[in-house]
Amino acid sequence: MRCKFVFSLVLLLILLPVCASANITRNLSPQEAYAMVDQRSDLFLLDVRTFGEYQQARLDGARLIPIDQFVKRLAEVPKDRPVLVYCAVGSRSAQVVNYLARQGYPEIYNLYGGIYAWAQKGLPVLQGGP
Repeated sequence: MRCKFVFSLVLLLILLPVCASANITRNLSPQEAYAMVDQRSDLFLLDVRTFGEYQQARLDGARLIPIDQFVKRLAEVPKDRPVLVYCAVGSRSAQVVNYLARQGYPEIYNLYGGIYAWAQKGLPVLQGGP
């Protein structure tokens, strides 16, 4: 009986840090993302495309940090706010979401289908230079 107790205690001590560091990572459809943008004033919008792509079309209020600069500019992404990441079609943003999760960001979302899917649904985008 004592052996079972010790084993359970050791298992608990091993798993506790994993549970404590759990984070939220989800793919959001354009409609879900639009609702979140509308409802969450604390949402940090992160565009990880190139500057040229950003100039063509972007979400209002988005911060541009191109994926090739992301690691060195990580400090610009607040850890105390939910983060919605997007790119053109969702693959670069998925990479960034996974990286943020490994860095301990607690609430991260990926715009599934990227800004192309967003625009195809007729949702608002800004065009032209910042």
